[in-house]
Amino acid sequence: MFFPGSGVSVVTIIVSVTGVSAQTVNGSVDQNVTLPCRYSVTDHGVTTMCWGRGEPPLFGCNNLIISTDGQSVNSRLSERHQLLGQLTGGDVSLTILHAQESDSGLYGCRVKVPGWFNDQKHTVNLIV
Repeated sequence: MFFPGSGVSVVTIIVSVTGVSAQTVNGSVDQNVTLPCRYSVTDHGVTTMCWGRGEPPLFGCNNLIISTDGQSVNSRLSERHQLLGQLTGGDVSLTILHAQESDSGLYGCRVKVPGWFNDQKHTVNLIV
């Protein structure tokens, strides 16, 4: 919107929340637990992604746990955090080895999709 003669214009940005989903996963102490996250390689190609603690913010991942360059893991907080699925096939589910009660809480998966505000975001509430 532009206000003639004032030199002032207003730009409105609408952030789409499509691509955001949430679910609860139950796990047991000292057992492995997998937090699901998948994306369509057909639609988006092989792309970067990250998992963090808490809901995914507007950009990146909070409290980064693990991230990939699309082909392989390039950053990991602990060896207890693994991506055991076929990364290049779009399975970026997070497996936590030997889960503990302290692992309970919200986790966010963010898959980078080209364009403004197109990233696929998925929130998982883990109960151990």
